[in-house]
Amino acid sequence: MKLTSKGRYAVMALVDLARFDNINPVSLRDISLRQGISLDFLEQIFSKLKKNQIVKSIRGNQGGYILSKDPSEIKLTNIFNAVDEKVKTVQCKKESKKGCNGKATKCITHNLWDELEVHINTFFENKSLNDLLKNNKENRV
Repeated sequence: MKLTSKGRYAVMALVDLARFDNINPVSLRDISLRQGISLDFLEQIFSKLKKNQIVKSIRGNQGGYILSKDPSEIKLTNIFNAVDEKVKTVQCKKESKKGCNGKATKCITHNLWDELEVHINTFFENKSLNDLLKNNKENRV
């Protein structure tokens, strides 16, 4: 199982945004500088986040982005879905009649990886941006 940079960077950028958006809208340039993420890549990510109503854009001199909801209401699963990130541990599709290795049956360890995928996705469904904010504050002590 592997998350792409898009999924990891979306979460990083939103945690950064959540730390600062209660003061003013946050510019992507600021997030880019603090997190070391390409500005062009952030623009692509935030376009998807805005389309999926996770962030709102504010125009103007002091413009930037704010969260659409409270950080406790934004689950990591919502973020991954917004940027088209899929957390999968098996190559085959559950509804497919073909097996993992192109044969008629599933591979011998299919159920193990399928169960792991359920655990991972449940973990992400239970974690919110707020959880990451709390962890970040505790780690800065």
